[in-house]
Amino acid sequence: MMGTEELLRLTVSALMSRTGERQQDLAAGIGQSQAQVSRKQRGQQHWSLEDIDLLAAHYRLQVLDLLAGPTHAVGVLHGAVPSLRPSSEPAVMAAAVPSPSAPAEQLPRPAAPYPPDEQRDSHPLPQPTEEHAPEPEPEPEPEPEPEPQPELQLQPQPEPEPQPQPQPCVLCGQPALDDVDGYPQHLDPAECAAAIAAASTPQPTPLHTPTPTPAPAPTPTSTPTPAPTPTSRRTTTPGYASGTLVEQITERVQEVLDEHAGDVDAAQAALIKSAIPDVMALLKVSRVGGRYEHSEFPPTQEILRKKSQKGADEIWEGRPKWRNAELLAAAKRGERIEVTALDMNAAYLSALKAWLPIGQLREDTSGVHDPKKAGVHLVTPAAWEHADLPNPLGNRMEPGELWVSESTLRLLLDCARQGLAEAPVMHRSLVSGASEALLEKLRRALAETRKTALAENDELTVAYVKAMYSKFVSTIGESSANREIRRPDWMHIIRAKAFANLWMKANKARKAGLQVVEISGTDELHVVGDWRAVFPEGRDLNEVKEKSTYVLGGKR
Repeated sequence: MMGTEELLRLTVSALMSRTGERQQDLAAGIGQSQAQVSRKQRGQQHWSLEDIDLLAAHYRLQVLDLLAGPTHAVGVLHGAVPSLRPSSEPAVMAAAVPSPSAPAEQLPRPAAPYPPDEQRDSHPLPQPTEEHAPEPEPEPEPEPEPEPQPELQLQPQPEPEPQPQPQPCVLCGQPALDDVDGYPQHLDPAECAAAIAAASTPQPTPLHTPTPTPAPAPTPTSTPTPAPTPTSRRTTTPGYASGTLVEQITERVQEVLDEHAGDVDAAQAALIKSAIPDVMALLKVSRVGGRYEHSEFPPTQEILRKKSQKGADEIWEGRPKWRNAELLAAAKRGERIEVTALDMNAAYLSALKAWLPIGQLREDTSGVHDPKKAGVHLVTPAAWEHADLPNPLGNRMEPGELWVSESTLRLLLDCARQGLAEAPVMHRSLVSGASEALLEKLRRALAETRKTALAENDELTVAYVKAMYSKFVSTIGESSANREIRRPDWMHIIRAKAFANLWMKANKARKAGLQVVEISGTDELHVVGDWRAVFPEGRDLNEVKEKSTYVLGGKR
């Protein structure tokens, strides 16, 4: 038996779907935050009695209609079914009493039994009048004709069979009726595109479709404020790196600088100390207007749990640590090799653009990679036979199967497409519906702020931005420093993405004719040759900078 609160959550989801609202619209309508509505809809908090009154007022429904289930509530919203108001109200009584001028054969027979209890309110027996006095009982008929039903049926409709309620698709966020491995999802990408286009098209009709009733239409002065339309939602949610996020960062820097009377060092220490709550606040703002809700505290799979307080879990991130053995051997033979060490800018900031799972990870044993999903995978990698290019798995020497994150798996599959190695054999996956743009607004806001600060020589803001994205990545796993999220799968995927980006730069250098000498960490690439013909120089995200130069081999 479905509980009342679970039924209410389904009803709210159905009403939001039919009215084109999103959670931030509903939150604004009932005077709460989008996060509160999200937690209540996910069952992490309870809808209170006061909330129910606010919901009923927002959708202009009676409380009983709101609690009668999604099918009934949506029907009342659009006039498809009668309201569950008490039958003593004049509007219902007037509709239920037959007209005195109705033909006698349409009136209930005097000898007919009383209607069932559930029909008495909607079919009251007529009272005798002078115009309709009791007539003599007619002659018995062989087969009495069935009693004609009144044209207006106001008895409560039977409860229909439970129907699947639309839930937000994990790919596009629009209502979907299909279910894939427990996740609401459109089965065809074209359905996602059509749903998004429909949601972004302004609706010419108001929130409630008016139906013909004997009651007079409300006057303009008594009309409640309509719910936000998709058009108003777009005007309050700028795309990608919104000016609101950038302004929030710069205003925070100025606020702390003022608090410390212009002392840059003291302000920098304070900003770095508050970097974790600040970046989490930015994340929440960046997700306002998003197409889907991500899980902040999904159940953690055993392989993602640390084996001890200072230990590690079972995920291999592919951290590169490699040196070109052939070049080192040539240097030992006396060959002179001039090497340039290049530094990749803001590696973890660039890595925020990664395929991240939205919800709880669930097992998949198909052995096939679904590009619409992300998570962690148990694979057996193929052999690597390129002495002049590091293995995408880094310095792992143990053979056999291992758990890798989404970023590492996609890199291995890309190497297979390029003919560098065979594709890995997939044994088991823990995945969820995924998006590459989950952190994109946050990433672009941080990148734009950093770029402006570099142009203005504002090292205080540069240090603050670096603290935010680096601490975000390092604390979203099992860290006591960040109490607002626990996603160790995100942490592994983002870090592995930084390593994959570095490996791809090494492969780009090799394809351009440079010799790769060393690759390590997330941001060091040592090459031989004219690197400026391959990489743009600078401090922006798509640029590299020279860290140092040195010589291998030669005469001492």
